[in-house]
Amino acid sequence: MTLQNLIAQELAQPVDRRVSAAAEAIALGYPGALAVLFYGSCLRTGEIDGQMLDFYLIVRDYREAYGKAWLAGANRLVPPNVFPFEDGGIAAKYAVLSEADFDRLTRPEASNVSVWARFAQPVRLVWAADADVPGRMAAIVAQAPRTLMTLAPASDDPLERWRQGFALTYGAELRAERGDRPGSIVDWDPERYRRIAELANAPSRYSSARWRQLRRNGKALTVIRLAKASLTFAGGIDYLAWKINRHAGTRIDIKPWQRRWPLLGAVTLLPRLLRAGAIR
Repeated sequence: MTLQNLIAQELAQPVDRRVSAAAEAIALGYPGALAVLFYGSCLRTGEIDGQMLDFYLIVRDYREAYGKAWLAGANRLVPPNVFPFEDGGIAAKYAVLSEADFDRLTRPEASNVSVWARFAQPVRLVWAADADVPGRMAAIVAQAPRTLMTLAPASDDPLERWRQGFALTYGAELRAERGDRPGSIVDWDPERYRRIAELANAPSRYSSARWRQLRRNGKALTVIRLAKASLTFAGGIDYLAWKINRHAGTRIDIKPWQRRWPLLGAVTLLPRLLRAGAIR
């Protein structure tokens, strides 16, 4: 058994048919769509009703996928673009990445943790364009846990290494989740993480300087993506408030002017959330 084989088996595990239907609907809206990957808390818990599902849509080429130069350019400059989806009682958001960017952003050399931190966790391939796609996706996804193990501090306990690695990734982004979230991810399926650590066989190349750089990049990137989402994500500020309230236990109410000017609203909201510790 290799790490890629294990990831391929995980990707192929079945999901709720409503998840597959939503993934197919998303993919069919994009020429050159290759794959839709399902990840996040809804995958771990199996809860769908009343939740927002998380998908990544992998495409061949941004210009082919969009047909609009400005959207393709935005996705190329600051990947990914993020869009909302709602149909048949299912709510979701999906991020769009080219296969080349997906490959690049799951490697240790990536300039931020955003992609590999998520794909080091359980993932399902819920739509594929053809029979060649699953193998290609497994090869790329398998890079993500190996990257986390490579950059995490060394430890004799593989689960502690995972916990420290995830804690570092949460610190490298502006996140609303509780402080115990990184550890709870590992504790959800410790045997999975032990097995992956064994198969990854990745010596630690932990560097505090590298993590300082990743934190700087990640915090700045969060603000830039917020700005971009104001153009691509209708209702994005309401989603932001919902997510922060859900994970941080806050009671944020979005005012009408903040919906009218979501970028300005998000920017003015950010300092208050930071001071309150709602996001870190």
